[in-house]
Amino acid sequence: MRKCKFNVGATAAAAAGVLAAAALLSAGTVSAQDKTYTMKISLPTLNDPSYVFAKNYAAALEKDSAGRIKPEIYPSSQLGSIPRQIEGTQFGAIQCAIIPPEFFVGIDERFELMAAPGLVDNIEHGERLAADPAVKKLMLGLGANKGLHGVALFMNAPSSVIAKSPIRHLADFKGKKIRVLASPFQMQAIARLGATPVAMTLGDVVPAIQQGTVDGAVGGIVVWTPMHFQDAAKYVTETGQPAVFVIAEVSKSWYDSLPADLRKVVDDDATSQAAGIGPIAIDIVNKARKGWTDTGGELISLPADEQAQMMQTFSNAVAEVAKAKPLLNDAYKVVSDAAQRTK
Repeated sequence: MRKCKFNVGATAAAAAGVLAAAALLSAGTVSAQDKTYTMKISLPTLNDPSYVFAKNYAAALEKDSAGRIKPEIYPSSQLGSIPRQIEGTQFGAIQCAIIPPEFFVGIDERFELMAAPGLVDNIEHGERLAADPAVKKLMLGLGANKGLHGVALFMNAPSSVIAKSPIRHLADFKGKKIRVLASPFQMQAIARLGATPVAMTLGDVVPAIQQGTVDGAVGGIVVWTPMHFQDAAKYVTETGQPAVFVIAEVSKSWYDSLPADLRKVVDDDATSQAAGIGPIAIDIVNKARKGWTDTGGELISLPADEQAQMMQTFSNAVAEVAKAKPLLNDAYKVVSDAAQRTK
């Protein structure tokens, strides 16, 4: 029988090579697990429900990722104007932007749907609408082909109208110039009340009211009180319209670079924090209302029948605007049907 001869040195070298390769693979696995990801969270506001969401979301991400995601919060537009924040998120320089969806309208006009007047009656209704599966699927998926991954949608606050002279009845809107966002939904709705809509950025509202460029402005009490708008006008009519929603968009390129377990953390934590923001938003709004009256401002409610008439007028105006564009109309039907379903 022929005897086989083993090269002991070669065998030992091969074994050592296998062990070294295994060690490298193990080290690579540990390295991947230990890698950290910075997440810059940008938003235009401070000390409002959006800011509370940002803080709670950041804390949950840090905890649930075991420190592998390192959130950094930049409120008050520290990372640039709202358009710059959106662009930064699309291209990955910013990892998360928490902004009202209508500001994303340049990416897809359907983003402005949630800013349509007449959709919801109050914050509780708004939170139910934002949590509706059909609405979430629509709104969070809009920017997927433009570098965005939607993770959360929630109601921030109801709107009101601040004015130099009191607006106590629908008839008081007639002939007034009212600041709105540059949205066909809002412009047409205000026009139906006999007022002239004037598109204007928030930063221009105080001087515009003081100088008489506009008679009033649509916005939120969570803005009027902390930003001292009572220096320009003392009367706030609480129409509740339109509701101010906020969407949290994550940079898709950054999101896709995460391991699967961290992508799940990013999605799940956003969902859970959005679900819990309702009571916080109500508390912030109530404190802002008290702050307004404590400093000499007046809060006004329309008579119940006129409020109902206004809601119907707004709903009709928005439906008419939507019908002019088939894609927008289909999406509006999803949202408006959900609004009725969640009343």
